[in-house]
Amino acid sequence: MKKIVLAYSGGLDTTFCALHLSKELGYEVHAVLVNTGGFSNEELETIEKRAKSLGIASFKVLEVVETYYQEVIKYLIFGNVLKNQTYPLSVSAERILQAKSLAEYAKTIGAKSVAHGSTGAGNDQVRFDMIFQTIVPDIEIITPIRDLKLSRQEEIDYLKKHGVEMNFEKAAYSINKGIWGTSVGGKETLTSSDYLPESAWPTQITEKEAKEITLGFEKGELKSVNGKAYQHAVDAIQEVQKLAAPFGIGRDIHVGDTIIGIKGRVGFEAAAPIVIIKAHQLLEKHTLTKWQMFWKNQQAEFYGNHLHEGHYLDPVMRNLEAFLQSTQEYVTGTVRVLLQPYRFTLLGIISDHDLMSAKFGSYGEMNKGYTAEDVKGFTRILGNQTAIFHKVNGEND
Repeated sequence: MKKIVLAYSGGLDTTFCALHLSKELGYEVHAVLVNTGGFSNEELETIEKRAKSLGIASFKVLEVVETYYQEVIKYLIFGNVLKNQTYPLSVSAERILQAKSLAEYAKTIGAKSVAHGSTGAGNDQVRFDMIFQTIVPDIEIITPIRDLKLSRQEEIDYLKKHGVEMNFEKAAYSINKGIWGTSVGGKETLTSSDYLPESAWPTQITEKEAKEITLGFEKGELKSVNGKAYQHAVDAIQEVQKLAAPFGIGRDIHVGDTIIGIKGRVGFEAAAPIVIIKAHQLLEKHTLTKWQMFWKNQQAEFYGNHLHEGHYLDPVMRNLEAFLQSTQEYVTGTVRVLLQPYRFTLLGIISDHDLMSAKFGSYGEMNKGYTAEDVKGFTRILGNQTAIFHKVNGEND
């Protein structure tokens, strides 16, 4: 019997894959859940119990949260990466680490095949396949949902037929949860006009009164929340999520171009990523120079797009990470944030590296580093070439 490693999350798609691969195709299925921070111990126990009821050979959890932060999330924060100025790459970023981990695990157990539950219409199929083809080029890739062109209802019918018990009403929505956000897809996101119902969001709104929090950054990394220091940035991220998610902050629907060329729509809930990125970005506005900000924005947008489309193993990504890291030398300080239902406000920053220092003048009021005559001469030289152009070409005649 051939060994196959299955990317398993316990959701509808991967539950179908586990059963189909073992019962219909006769594989020795080794289900692997790559935990990127989206599961509690209780949830993992429930998922393991269900997995073993499907007749698989083994179930394993690979904990990669810290690796995920160090290799991916850190740079998304440094770059303030939001796809189309909206989406913090909640799923696309974690898929890279999941695919890498699965490929390495397949090598360790001598599996000749790997499988994932991606459909034929989205981005995940490309991300998984590209990573597998690079790390384990000789391995066979099996994709039951894509190959059989199944709808979610057809999957549900199949599982019911085989006596699988799960919350099929909840399974109507595809939910991918990780430390950098949760995606939510359902019938509404297949349209251009409908919005997700309140019940579809994983975190319900329970906070109604405004609450101020502080985020402390050291060289671009989140190190403290409300004055409490965290040794690991992952713990600080989880604390921000705990504080902000009950306000309904970070909910949105991302619309973008898929890797395969069609438009796609997906809901997401990412309270911590959105708050952290915006707070970090404000701190950078105070501590980086104009040209640092300009070039970092260009590089970060490319980095985010390249990651989103599955090119994480391209060596240019390591070059860009080195650049992003170098820009964070003085991005240290505290950001004040006011949390309110459905929104948040950045109140201000405190930093020893604040370039808005009153020592050099106050914008719109006074200067201390130059005279009026200095500005007159500077302005004449700054506009000299434009003035010459208009004189030569008679534009002002």
